[in-house]
Amino acid sequence: MRVMGDPDQNTAAPTTGRLAILWSFARPHVPALALGLLLALVGSAMSLATPMVTKWVLDALGASASLTGPIVALAVLLVVGSLAWVWQWILLGSLGERVVLEARESMVRRLFTAKVQSVTARPSGELVARVTSDTVLLREAASSSIIGLVNGAIMLTGSLVLMGVLDLVLLSTTVAAITVVAVLFAVLMPAIAKAQERAQEHVGRLGGTLETALRAIRTVKVSRAETRQADRILADAHASAEYGIRAVRREAVSWTVAGAGIQVAIIVILGLGAWRVSQGQLEVSSLIAFLLYAFGLMEPITELTQNVTGLQSGIAAAGRISDVRALDVETDPGSAETTPTARTASGPVLEFRGVTAAYGPGQEPAVTGVDLTIPARGHTAIVGPSGAGKTTLFSLVLRFLEPQHGEVLLNQRPYREHSHAEIRSRLAYVEQEAPTVPGTIRENLLFTHPNATDAELAEVLEEVRLSEKIAELEDGLDTPLSSTSLSGGQRQRIALARAILRTPDVLLLDEATAQVDALTEAAIHDCIRDRAASGAVVTIAHRLSTVVDADTIVVLERGRIRAQGTHDQLMETDELYSALVEALRIAGERESTMVTG
Repeated sequence: MRVMGDPDQNTAAPTTGRLAILWSFARPHVPALALGLLLALVGSAMSLATPMVTKWVLDALGASASLTGPIVALAVLLVVGSLAWVWQWILLGSLGERVVLEARESMVRRLFTAKVQSVTARPSGELVARVTSDTVLLREAASSSIIGLVNGAIMLTGSLVLMGVLDLVLLSTTVAAITVVAVLFAVLMPAIAKAQERAQEHVGRLGGTLETALRAIRTVKVSRAETRQADRILADAHASAEYGIRAVRREAVSWTVAGAGIQVAIIVILGLGAWRVSQGQLEVSSLIAFLLYAFGLMEPITELTQNVTGLQSGIAAAGRISDVRALDVETDPGSAETTPTARTASGPVLEFRGVTAAYGPGQEPAVTGVDLTIPARGHTAIVGPSGAGKTTLFSLVLRFLEPQHGEVLLNQRPYREHSHAEIRSRLAYVEQEAPTVPGTIRENLLFTHPNATDAELAEVLEEVRLSEKIAELEDGLDTPLSSTSLSGGQRQRIALARAILRTPDVLLLDEATAQVDALTEAAIHDCIRDRAASGAVVTIAHRLSTVVDADTIVVLERGRIRAQGTHDQLMETDELYSALVEALRIAGERESTMVTG
């Protein structure tokens, strides 16, 4: 599997593919780019004409002729050139921001439509870096770099042509200096671009590691690992700085040599030009105009090199952005014409028929030959040792994972005949960690059903025993949800309330009582009991109380269903289940001892 942020693999990505990604962002804005190029050419033409008009002024002075024409011409050049550059600056600046916005929008939408395993296989911090920092590198590359390259090339060529019109001898000196500068940049620019790319890759790694460490900040502190973890994260920061410094050094050398080369050329031009003037081979006005072009040569050279660098950075960023674009997305083949089915009044709500599934090609199956029926009402508990395939069954139900063999059915229709959205609209899911989303308590409760009423919110809060706590908060439901406003157990109950709002066909609880306080556990058990009376509840159980109360218990071992039945039946017939219950009983007694102690 390809690892995002791996320098060797990123640099191996085809340049043509990166250019295609880059062009895909620029293509919708071709008219604006064309206008920007036209404005750049107008501005450059005004700049190129200025030394010639200056020569006109000087010639008019020498001939005691009227200065009205050349002065008016200079004024027109100044006004038209200034307006063209301002318009172009605003146009391309706005275009660059739109390119960044469109890139971010396409990546964010891709991330949220991608398959779960495609997203979770990568550090989330690196994905964030792709959306935040890498998209910024597209701004210049997809908007102004090409225009800058074309304009810089035309301006450099135009300057040299007009310098040749003024004096071919001085032009040869100028061309020699430019050739030296061009060779220098040709040698140094690839190394500068590569160093900048490496620096950006390490920034992405830094983001991924930092984001993971901050989520585990309590564990980091309790483990006294602050310094070690900081050193690990800062290793990428140091690497990024090291590559950045390499780029700066090479840039400093190249620009200093280039500037010095042009300055030496100007000195030679001045000396040689003065001699040619003294010999009557060159007019003073022509020498001054030539020097004006020579002084201005750094502008097109700078524009060319900066835009080459910007284009290279943009191409590298496009390669990293293509990692996000390559994420597999959820698709619904053949489901476009299907219509939602009504909730089953009788019969199973979920069925597994000979299901075998693995998390990737070539990997061992996580579950094999599973046949399982979930009735439309009642509580089904899934138990088994670690790695038995419990969470895989939930991933199949939620369609985070597709079967390799067999099929899953909802309301007696195969999953392939349903869209992802239709399936998930019938399900509610509470993860073991019960994550909350950024926002207020109200926004968390409304996350699945944003149009639920206040009366419905009040009902589910009462059901999970949070009404009094919410009423005590100064801002009530509009209180930002954080560790300071609600405890961990209370946040878990918020997640449960969010799941049971607008009763689902199937409520899935992934170890929902594994690490909660007694009050939260009691609220969850009451909720399971109430919901099981009118719908299906499926739990992955790690508490003895959850197991004992279930209508049906499914025992998994090594990805296969070993046994099914009630608690009493399995205690008599299945050794593994008896051992699991004994382990759960011992764990429960230890917890009770710790609480009473």
